[in-house]
Amino acid sequence: MNWLAAVPAWCWWLVALVLVAGGQQYRVVVAQGETAEARTELADYRLAVAENSRRVAAQARAEEQRRQKLADEEGEHARKKLEEVTSRATAAESAAGGLRGEIDRLRAGRAATCGAIATQQRQAGASAVVVLRGLLEESDRMAGDLAKALERSQIAGKACENISAAMQRTVDARQSN
Repeated sequence: MNWLAAVPAWCWWLVALVLVAGGQQYRVVVAQGETAEARTELADYRLAVAENSRRVAAQARAEEQRRQKLADEEGEHARKKLEEVTSRATAAESAAGGLRGEIDRLRAGRAATCGAIATQQRQAGASAVVVLRGLLEESDRMAGDLAKALERSQIAGKACENISAAMQRTVDARQSN
């Protein structure tokens, strides 16, 4: 123990300081290694999250495009149906115009064949024909308008039903996967 006493006290303090500093340096090196590992894991996690986000966004875009395509197809189908209904309504209006012309022709023929003796009867008959013609024209016009409105609402409703059914099939298919 003599040799221990020969070492001055400040040297012992210096040895203790070196040991503590060495221990602290070891802890710093280990912490730096753990920090680098954590940064690598964080970068990998961020990359995975970005990839998942990109994939989900692409799937959402694809689904939106598919739904838009479906809606566009149904809209085109409905537009074609409306054009068909409009052409039929035009044909019906043309036929109604022909009927009106026939009524006018009959009325003119009736007026020409009536004699002077039946002037009062002719006036009563003519006024009845005029009233009937007006009623017929009005009822034809109203029937045409109602038929157009009914066809349009049926086509629009059918298009909505088709879009809804297609969307439901997509949801059901995704749920079954």
